[in-house]
Amino acid sequence: MYLLLPFSGVDSENSALVELINVKSWALAYVDEGKLQTIKFFNTREEIEEMVDIIVVTNDQEYVWPFMEQHITVLVAHTQRSLVDIIEAFIFKELHELAS
Repeated sequence: MYLLLPFSGVDSENSALVELINVKSWALAYVDEGKLQTIKFFNTREEIEEMVDIIVVTNDQEYVWPFMEQHITVLVAHTQRSLVDIIEAFIFKELHELAS
């Protein structure tokens, strides 16, 4: 499953999840069998060729309609900001789906 994350930079250890209007890079995380398998960073969404399953945003007020139109599930990480915390919360189903 591919998760798209708007990040503040291009490094998984020193970057954090940010609001969509503040995105500096897009992290594409591949999670399978309850583990993070790969993480890639992209400057623009257009560079991503993989089919994104989920986008994780910081709050319920984000403008996510373009993602919903593409049938991408929107999950909200209210408190998680680091890649490790977000992936862990995803695996343990602690992220909440944005109601449409």
